[in-house]
Amino acid sequence: MMDEREEDADEEAWLQLRPVEPLPSQCCGSGCSPCVFDLYHRELAKWEAARASKDRSLLSGEESQSCPSKLSPETFLAFRISAMDRLTEDTYHVRFALPRNCQLGLRPGQHLVLRGKVDGLEIQRAYTPISPANAEGYFEVLIKYGELLMLASGTGLAPMVPVLQTITDNAEDETFVTLVSCFKTFESIYLKTFLQEQARFWNVRTFFVLSQENSLEKLPQSYREKTHFGRLAQGLIEELVGSCRRKPFALVCGSAEFTKDMAKCLLCAGLAEDSYFLF
Repeated sequence: MMDEREEDADEEAWLQLRPVEPLPSQCCGSGCSPCVFDLYHRELAKWEAARASKDRSLLSGEESQSCPSKLSPETFLAFRISAMDRLTEDTYHVRFALPRNCQLGLRPGQHLVLRGKVDGLEIQRAYTPISPANAEGYFEVLIKYGELLMLASGTGLAPMVPVLQTITDNAEDETFVTLVSCFKTFESIYLKTFLQEQARFWNVRTFFVLSQENSLEKLPQSYREKTHFGRLAQGLIEELVGSCRRKPFALVCGSAEFTKDMAKCLLCAGLAEDSYFLF
């Protein structure tokens, strides 16, 4: 029989093994089957069964009996990057090594889902290999991404919508988007449902600046971490630019006063005049 201290330690050990629920940004939005959330729920069910029976061996998966690189829709495999060439400012040609001169095993037109970290942010994305289907010992993909910072005030959000939707509707577009929408109150925010849907994409962040609100407790929980009070000013602009993975191109739309103020803030944040566009 375990004493209370041993039971606590055992419980803590099991909690350390519990699968971590993915963030919305980890879903590539490409309709993959299974999705990263499907995999999470399967792993969670496996963990719960192992915990109930106190048998940690149930957590271990079966290894492939053939090529160790054989793909499965159920699990992720680790591959080593053997070469990476920068083709343009935002496009990279990446080669991954496969062990034992294995072939990837995809048919033409099929894609695979890659998961990794970009500047500390874990992302997941579907890619179609550009290497020959019969390539042995490697596969290659083109990874392209840029950075877009959108600053909108009131109805200035409207011109941003088609730009944002064009990016998220295109499975090949790797552009990271940070959208900041400025309104007077939470109730005055329009297109809430659309903005929430867009924020679920792996490459979209949304923030709100409310000039006539001052209490996070009055906001829905899902808005509290991404809402600021007051006016969009120099300090927050520098924070947003600094949090981008690379120097962004900025789009600004709002009143004449808003666009003038944002132009000054962007210059002070290190963006040259050819790095932003004022609607």
